Amino acid sequence: MTFMKKIMGATAAIALSAGAAAAEPALIFDLGGKFDKSFNEAAFNGAQRWANETGNSFRDIELQSEAQREQALRRFAESGSNPIVMAGFAFADALGQVAGDYPDTSFVIIDMVVDAPNVRSVVFNEHEGSYLVGMMAAMASKSNTVGFIGGMDIPLIRKFACGYAQGVKAVNPDATVIANMTGTTPAAWNDPVKGSELTKAQISQGADVVYAAAGGTGVGVLQTAADEGILSIGVDSNQNYLHPGKVLTSMLKRVDNAVFEAFTDGPGLETGFRVMGLANGGVGYAMDEFNKDLVDANMQNAVENASKKIAAGDLTVHDYMSDDSCPVLTF
Repeated sequence: MTFMKKIMGATAAIALSAGAAAAEPALIFDLGGKFDKSFNEAAFNGAQRWANETGNSFRDIELQSEAQREQALRRFAESGSNPIVMAGFAFADALGQVAGDYPDTSFVIIDMVVDAPNVRSVVFNEHEGSYLVGMMAAMASKSNTVGFIGGMDIPLIRKFACGYAQGVKAVNPDATVIANMTGTTPAAWNDPVKGSELTKAQISQGADVVYAAAGGTGVGVLQTAADEGILSIGVDSNQNYLHPGKVLTSMLKRVDNAVFEAFTDGPGLETGFRVMGLANGGVGYAMDEFNKDLVDANMQNAVENASKKIAAGDLTVHDYMSDDSCPVLTF
């Protein structure tokens, strides 16, 4: 059975199951919780898939504050968990402090690069997947105005927004893209009320498709879009099911694959830098029974053609993080 123990308070000790196997892998979720229906839940799904396929168990934990990142890493390492996977860029500083103290433990960080001999750093080409859903947004829009709502205002989320805007403009150069961020602190990942408010504000400006890249905040975006009669686009996990017939698609960021591969590779896994994009199944878009009536053949063909060109290197999507700029969107 999966081990899960919530930390209560910034300085509370992290209790680990006494009977767990020495080399049991561990997964530490970012703030927002494992069942955020987005990034953290994608990580959990990858771990759970590994457990189901192997019959083995893993440990996991949900943090309640920034102060607990280093504590969680040390407790898992000291208890013998290996490898230890972190879901989120915000673990970088803590991992930098911890990795050298446990040279025989393999660590995997998602969405950030930490240069250490026992660390695997996994990053994604989110701009590529966002480009595809941007194309879909432009083709579905009747008002020629679409929106983007990000979580914490950081370069990574601007990367999503910039890729999205490029896809929109590729289909309709005259389209308007409205972009808002929820906040500048980690609380921005788990504020569905603010997500709802921003969605209503974008609707008032004419947006009829809104893409949310905001963790748990995005739940409020998708709910309000459905309530107000416009389309939304989910992120990270497939969120089409949340509002059948109202979610145009979801930009899939295969965090689940990154976790599954890390757990499968096990202790002593190959470390270094890994990039997951369209070319290796790291990002994509969701099609299922919940959105099939929203995406016609012409739309899907156009997106598939663009996907193949990007994967082959014949179409380049500008990466905001390469030079902190976006050619088609002003923040």
